[in-house]
Amino acid sequence: MRKFIFGVVLALFAGHPSAMLLAIDTPIFPLAEIRPGMKGVGKTVFDGSNITEFQVEILGVLRNIAPRQSIILARVSGGPLEKTGVLAGMSGSPVYIDGRLAGAVALAFQFSKEPIAGITPIEQMVESFAEDADSPQPETPRQAWRFEPEAGSSEPRLVALGLPDLLPPAANLSSRVFWGGTEAALVRVETPLMLSGFTPEAVEHFQPQLRALGLVPMQGGGSATEDQTMGDPSRLQPGSMISVQLIRGDLGLSADGTVTLVEGDRIFAFGHRFLSAGPTQIPFAESVVIANIPGYASSFKVSTPGRLLGVIGQDRASGISGLLGRRARMVPVELEIASSQRRPRSYRFEAVNDRFLLPFLVNMAVFSSLGATERMVGESTLQVEQTISLNGLPEVKVENFISGSANAPALAAQSAVAPLTYLMQSELGPVDIQGIRLRIQSTDRRLTQELERVWSDRREVKPGESLELTALLRGQDGAETLQKATVEIPPSLAPGPVTIAVADGTAIDRIEAGRAGRSFLPKNGQQLVRAIN
Repeated sequence: MRKFIFGVVLALFAGHPSAMLLAIDTPIFPLAEIRPGMKGVGKTVFDGSNITEFQVEILGVLRNIAPRQSIILARVSGGPLEKTGVLAGMSGSPVYIDGRLAGAVALAFQFSKEPIAGITPIEQMVESFAEDADSPQPETPRQAWRFEPEAGSSEPRLVALGLPDLLPPAANLSSRVFWGGTEAALVRVETPLMLSGFTPEAVEHFQPQLRALGLVPMQGGGSATEDQTMGDPSRLQPGSMISVQLIRGDLGLSADGTVTLVEGDRIFAFGHRFLSAGPTQIPFAESVVIANIPGYASSFKVSTPGRLLGVIGQDRASGISGLLGRRARMVPVELEIASSQRRPRSYRFEAVNDRFLLPFLVNMAVFSSLGATERMVGESTLQVEQTISLNGLPEVKVENFISGSANAPALAAQSAVAPLTYLMQSELGPVDIQGIRLRIQSTDRRLTQELERVWSDRREVKPGESLELTALLRGQDGAETLQKATVEIPPSLAPGPVTIAVADGTAIDRIEAGRAGRSFLPKNGQQLVRAIN
């Protein structure tokens, strides 16, 4: 058996190059030897866990269609492929010529009348994984929200960033087009994203963001098995299906693809990027195919996850790589939704501990869970209490009230994610989150009041004394309420006029941020927690 060794030069920090070698024992069929007309076989799963061979006829090679990337074009046949074409979920299916591994199915033409596949050459796939699969997550920080000037005001406003801003730049794509125009586009084979425990409204709400990443959201059956014992790694072979677990528990979210190569305790899969997360820690499990669904634009596999098998450690342009028998540390989330109309409902799940994905996943889970019990349209008030446990830092405790006649659940989900996003995406670097607890109290009426007037018990006060303020609040029904508050004047305050701001929490935050300027930005973890609290 021949052993091929590929040398890859990696640029490390401060511009210092370091060469790293990655050896594989599997015989390969080099790209340089690929010729039109060659015949081969591919391996994938069409039913259950059974690996089935399909036929491959090489059409040619598209060279340098992207920087240092070429693609093998081939016609595939056998099994259901004549009817379905290339299926979403076939990504990573290994292709062999003369018994040697040539590459992985990764691309397909949209609306093609024939099952034509684009195959990622195995050399490209292996070279992209020369880094250690256990590398820590990248240290490049990205702000999750920022302060921007508000039109017509000298005060800044807090701008929350969406999913495209949270994901790595390579994953922030408005299209999955790899090569060609819109009418004849060679695109990455879509990745089925199985959701369990999510409402149809939640799937529809987040579908545009997920599809922009090449993920096809669909309602699946069952989350990862409650038995978290490891499955048998020897059952995993080239052509097996795996389920990459993003959420597991009372809610489930998993992305399915095919294993290309197994080398000892290391696997290579998908043949194209998943989310371009780079070094990461995402668990993967067995996947069992239930059905193959033909479609006009694309066809897909429907599957369910099984026992855990290991951890995905790298997510690169040419695929994903992981280690068998390892466990990823997930972030436990406890969510309780209480209402005066019904008994509290609790959800417990784990989400992947990834600085870019965790806030988005929690947002999806909270939005869906609220939609399952609370009305999405109509007057309502939601009280959101959140506690985030941190390793080596005080707990983050945040309380918010959302009241309105529309989109209250969506706003509540966003408010729950805001402090989490700030923690994960701060310029100080990510913090070690040990757990998240959320309690949401729902009331089917709007509980808002307007601040009409504020007055003090006197106009002059000395340093060290206190001042009593009275606020007049008017509710929707016109009822007036008086609230009093005592303000302590600092003993060190210099003589002169004093301005006291009375407003809601969001407005106070904006005022404080505007006055503090750059000094408002935390310098360490302790200050970060204080700023959020």
